[in-house]
Amino acid sequence: MILLILVTLLWAFSFSLIGVYLAGQVDSYFSVLTRVLLATLVFLPFLNWRTPPRTALTLMAIGAIQLGLMYLFYYQSFLLLSVPEVLLFTIFTPVYITLIYDLMARRFSTWNLLVAAIAVLGAAIIRWNHLSGDYWTGFLVVQGANLCFATGQVAYKQFMQSRYNSGSALAPRQTFGWFFIGASLVAACAWLILGKPQYPHSGLQWGILLWLGAIASGVGYFLWNKGATQVSPGTLAAMNNALIPTGLLVNLLIWSRDADLPRLALGGAIIVAAVALSEWRGRARK
Repeated sequence: MILLILVTLLWAFSFSLIGVYLAGQVDSYFSVLTRVLLATLVFLPFLNWRTPPRTALTLMAIGAIQLGLMYLFYYQSFLLLSVPEVLLFTIFTPVYITLIYDLMARRFSTWNLLVAAIAVLGAAIIRWNHLSGDYWTGFLVVQGANLCFATGQVAYKQFMQSRYNSGSALAPRQTFGWFFIGASLVAACAWLILGKPQYPHSGLQWGILLWLGAIASGVGYFLWNKGATQVSPGTLAAMNNALIPTGLLVNLLIWSRDADLPRLALGGAIIVAAVALSEWRGRARK
């Protein structure tokens, strides 16, 4: 679980960086394409070009959904919503993870759904306050991002575990480049069709894109997906909402945005409790 915690801390900066410096100033499709291309470049030196075609195509499909499509929805949401609202509307991701995982596994786990519901409750306590009047379109856009992110996490977790169980898997770093190649194909098509000539106009914006692409996306998604294969579905679902209190803390400490500290503490404690419950359950069953 340590990998998920580290990436949560890493990603906590992304919401504010996008909302403050990129949204409405740089074409969202160009931002997405730049991020995934930079992430691809990070992993190209490690890529095994002799990867079995089925493995390569599967990872490309997962990357196209989890990263490519998700980013298209995600960046559009910042044009419709404030940063706190985007954070709020991500609270449903744990529910999607548990439901998709059980659907793919052809079973239903009330425990996993309970852990996800507790995490959603904690996130709702933190961020549920006055919303902008026309937020429903933004809400639906964020749910599109949530579904893509949840589907990709579950698919990667199950695919990689099945490969290791069969004894035919390459090291993750040798195949993860295919994940970013799939995402790049989606982002490139979207930019060619829908993109606008609205590019970064300062060194700061280029620097933020470089950070978001090489580090937050490149290193972050690799470590997050690797961490997802090492925890239970319930823990994975709950950790998806740990980003909300950490993201709000970043807003508070760096950008001096208002935050309700008692609600932040209470909601964060509930999310931590959901993760702890899932971990306790997993150890008790061993």
